[in-house]
Amino acid sequence: MGNKNNNRSSVPIGLIALGVLLIAGAAVWYFYAISPQTTTIPETATAPQEPAAEISRVSLADAKAAYDNGSAVFLDVRDAESYTRSHVPGAILIPLNELQERSKELDPSTRIITYCT
Repeated sequence: MGNKNNNRSSVPIGLIALGVLLIAGAAVWYFYAISPQTTTIPETATAPQEPAAEISRVSLADAKAAYDNGSAVFLDVRDAESYTRSHVPGAILIPLNELQERSKELDPSTRIITYCT
């Protein structure tokens, strides 16, 4: 008789475990279905280009010194939302996709330090 009673108490536990597994499976499926799918870059895509030889890279220490003594203009080429979140104080915003058409806004005789991160 003790064995029948033990068998009866394991049935609800088994049903609860099955329910938990079904809910977990549904949750995983739901989050997978709503998550953005990653895209693969086609092999025909070009790799990032190396900086032009005539454009020198600036170390963080040199950029900080130029900022402190006001010897350079800082140009932020990110999008407006990124600029709004955080930027170098006093930096000019010209998003990269607008740079060619808006380059006349910059004084070519001034040292320009461009950043995008």
